[in-house]
Amino acid sequence: MRDVDQRPDGDSPYECFQCGNVVVDESNPGNCPDCGAAMRNRRTPLE
Repeated sequence: MRDVDQRPDGDSPYECFQCGNVVVDESNPGNCPDCGAAMRNRRTPLE
């Protein structure tokens, strides 16, 4: 397994697991501003 940078430089796209909303931010927004579900960094691969 390769090492993934958990803190890439600059803005990163974060996608909501539930509604698919995408937010571009420097830091993890935590929860979706639209529905409140968890968000993931789109640059981090899903396993």
